[in-house]
Amino acid sequence: MAQAINNWQMDQKADLNAPKEKPKYISTFRALSGYMIEHKYTFVAFIICTLIAIGGELLQPYLLKLVIDDNLMVGKNDYSSLLTIGGLYLGLSFISLIFTYLQNNLLQKAGQSIVASIRKRLFDHISKLSMSYFDRVPSGSLITHVSSDTEAVNQFFQQVVLSIFRDGFTLIFIVILMFQLDVSLTLYCLILLPVIACIAIAFRSYMRKTYQLARTRLSRLVSFAAENLAGMPLIQVFHQQKEQSNQFHEKNDSYFRANLREIRTNVLFNRSFEILNNIAIACIVWFGGRAVLGQTLEFGVLYAFITYIRLFFQPINTITQQWNTLQAATVAIHRIWTLLAIEPDVKDHVEAKELSLSKVKGEINFNRVVFSYGNGEPVIKNLNLNIKPGEMIGIVGTTGAGKSSLISLLCRFYDVNEGDITIDGHSITKLQQSQLHRMIGLVQQEPYLFTGSVLDNVRLFDQSISREQVIEACRFIGADTIIDRMKDGYDTGLSERGSGLSAGERQLISFARIIVFQPRILILDEATANLDSQTEQLISKALDIVSKGRTTIIIAHRLSTVMGADRIIVMRQGAIVEEGSHSELMQLEGYYQEMYLYTQGITNEMLTI
Repeated sequence: MAQAINNWQMDQKADLNAPKEKPKYISTFRALSGYMIEHKYTFVAFIICTLIAIGGELLQPYLLKLVIDDNLMVGKNDYSSLLTIGGLYLGLSFISLIFTYLQNNLLQKAGQSIVASIRKRLFDHISKLSMSYFDRVPSGSLITHVSSDTEAVNQFFQQVVLSIFRDGFTLIFIVILMFQLDVSLTLYCLILLPVIACIAIAFRSYMRKTYQLARTRLSRLVSFAAENLAGMPLIQVFHQQKEQSNQFHEKNDSYFRANLREIRTNVLFNRSFEILNNIAIACIVWFGGRAVLGQTLEFGVLYAFITYIRLFFQPINTITQQWNTLQAATVAIHRIWTLLAIEPDVKDHVEAKELSLSKVKGEINFNRVVFSYGNGEPVIKNLNLNIKPGEMIGIVGTTGAGKSSLISLLCRFYDVNEGDITIDGHSITKLQQSQLHRMIGLVQQEPYLFTGSVLDNVRLFDQSISREQVIEACRFIGADTIIDRMKDGYDTGLSERGSGLSAGERQLISFARIIVFQPRILILDEATANLDSQTEQLISKALDIVSKGRTTIIIAHRLSTVMGADRIIVMRQGAIVEEGSHSELMQLEGYYQEMYLYTQGITNEMLTI
């Protein structure tokens, strides 16, 4: 099985590296429009607050213009008028402050809610993808989608949306006020708009490639780090720290170079607008100064105009500074929506049946089943197998014989290429996957424990299962004595994968799950492979308890684990070559006897002596 999956993964990677069409990027606003409509009232309130805040800020230079032209330049000493204008100026400042605060809070409330919804949708979608997807996509890449890409969308709301509305309205209002002050000077300033547009268009494509490159290399770096952290014991045992460190340094250096390229592009882009700003101010000072000296323009108008020109380029500069954030969000949206567009290989049938779990007997039939990973060689070849309700079946064979593949097909992690698998006469392709998985209890070689309490690990965070049910289940299989010795008993916190527990203790918790969830079919996939003899005996007692009244399938390398089974299935190269009880198979003097004698350290030459 492992070799078949490796070959399939190599084929998938070859497909991924093959030349592809240029990806089509979905508009960030179009992608998020559905979410934004759900918060339309919040966004309307945000826009109203933005307009009021901008109005309070932009009217301040106009008040100064009135002070200069109507009071100071004409020598008018109207202190009450100056006091009134000063009060209005102060009031506008407070209005701008209050509504700026409100606009930010309203936007963040809507933005954070949208990001949380996307993150939840993404996680739910990933959890529904087929096992074949996880075989070819590294977990680190998915972590990047859930964390970094959603954070890029978060930055889009925090910076880009705020800048577009606030700075966009600011530009419109400034142009209106500038036309009110002097039409000719305003038209001179607007000549720069085509230049600004040309610079933006010239940089757009290059900046998108730059940001995409940086995000792709970050994804590879995170993926590599996640894989190494998961396999750290193996790395240390084989003294591969230096080699892995070299590979990490190479990927880190690649991401470093991509980041520098992104920063250089951003600096060059933004500095171009600063130069335009300074050129515009110099031109206004020259033409406006000459007009003031010629007494064709009031000094207050020139002062207000220069202030508006500075304010005019400030929002433009702010918007352009958000260009990299917009590009990062565009790339992130493309990656997220591409992932959300992936359909599971294994889907529920449109007419999926619902069965009463209490009425499931547990009869299993494999009917002429053929299966291969991708387009590789079949690992299951025309297999027929009938398992009666309540029967205990042992499946043995060498690595790659197809034992685990058989179980993956029964759990419907993959669909068969040919043939069919039925439970109580119902094809598993016609059953809802959620119901199928409630029928089947799977205990693996390395039972996975989550970060959380012992209680939550037994009931898998299902609050509908009471504490009393969990305690009764643990007492039933003999795990209560172990749990009672823990510091906080059932509330003892476990670390990731249950690293603080022995292999036997982790297996006992997984058996307690079986009692709690009460599946009709029990599968043990090499569940005792890593246990010592004493712990294996403890687990065997627990197995005798949980297997009563259930159809049980045991995959094992240790033949001692399956010797007490009702029937033993011997597989070789994806086919059943022998079946029967232990004594019947020994009498056949075939492949099973050869395996048994090998495990006992007895060779055929020793038997002939």
